[in-house]
Amino acid sequence: VDKPPVRRVAIFGGTHGNELSGVFLVKHWEETGAEIQRRGMEVKPFLTNPRAVKKCTRYIDCDLNRVFDSDSLGRTVMDDIPYEVRRAQEINHIFGPKGSDDAYDLIFDLHNTTSNMGGTLILENSRDDFTIQMFHYIKNALAPERCPVLLIEHPSLKYATTRSVAKHPVGKYEK
Repeated sequence: VDKPPVRRVAIFGGTHGNELSGVFLVKHWEETGAEIQRRGMEVKPFLTNPRAVKKCTRYIDCDLNRVFDSDSLGRTVMDDIPYEVRRAQEINHIFGPKGSDDAYDLIFDLHNTTSNMGGTLILENSRDDFTIQMFHYIKNALAPERCPVLLIEHPSLKYATTRSVAKHPVGKYEK
């Protein structure tokens, strides 16, 4: 199947404000982004939850990485709407809309964990040929270092993660 090339990529950091590796990388790339730029592509580093980052806390009102469902994205903006729901709507407007042809091609969402899992890639769809081939390339490029891939696919579960706005969502966890 002939698919259009990947042209628009976003790199998210700070989805959880207390996971600082992605925050530091995004801030670095916002200042000096030459190392992530490629000819024929738009690569945009983006701080997803700046209020939580400022407070160095996971979130302000609710987990940003759980509110990209259709109900939250479709909520009417009112004064009492949780900060992360409003932020999800903003992110969906900038990088989506989710599920549309206009959505960014790839979102690479950087996280930290205290688990002893090393660098781990997160795959949400086992039928996404592009992402599977990209993971294969990354794993080979990192060899002999381990780089596990965690598949979090479930037939009745619709993912509501920040990265799910993109056509090809990718999560990256680092210890």
